[in-house]
Amino acid sequence: MSDTPTRVLIADDQRLVRSGFRMILDARPDIEVVGEAADGAECVELAKRLRPDVCLVDIRMPELDGLEVTRHLAGPATAEPMRVVVVTTFDQDDYVHQALRNGACGFLLKDASPALLVEAVEAAHRGDALISPAVTVRLLHRLEPQEAPGPAQAPPAVLSERELDVARLVAVGRTNQEICAELYLSLGTVKTHLTNVQSKLGTRNRVEIAAWAWSTGAVTADHTG
Repeated sequence: MSDTPTRVLIADDQRLVRSGFRMILDARPDIEVVGEAADGAECVELAKRLRPDVCLVDIRMPELDGLEVTRHLAGPATAEPMRVVVVTTFDQDDYVHQALRNGACGFLLKDASPALLVEAVEAAHRGDALISPAVTVRLLHRLEPQEAPGPAQAPPAVLSERELDVARLVAVGRTNQEICAELYLSLGTVKTHLTNVQSKLGTRNRVEIAAWAWSTGAVTADHTG
């Protein structure tokens, strides 16, 4: 593990939210908050100047909203894309869908636990993605097949039965540890299955695995219980 802390930029127009996130993240020896922004334009400027490892970006902000910020920092046309985790609330599903298209690598609810906040930052830093389970279930099960982000669709038969089991659990927001418990597998085995799933589907992260599972019908609302 690197001795260099993960550098984080927090963008939210609510000072209390920024302070709360900073307090949680600064309590970790391996994470350093390098800046705060109160609006989207300031976030883009600070991000380009500071080059943080991870940007935590609220969707609703003045000047530029989080969707535009995400497009500027992580979108397809960005020469040096950054890792953006979008902070959302339950009534913003459509915004989150667009943020995914704009390059977001994670989604976090504002009332997420401190542990989930840290996990989202760590996942983004290592190039993975984390989505709050509630966001996964509410957002991704509504995707129409032709609207699904990420790679082209592939039939579930592409995966083995165990790989499909893992993909389904990812799609309903389970963490690796929860997948271990539900499938009675070791953590190493789960990670191996995830690597195989990504390779077979051409997906880059958990967000795209989840989008594939919902859009192809490999997982449905019946699996969310």
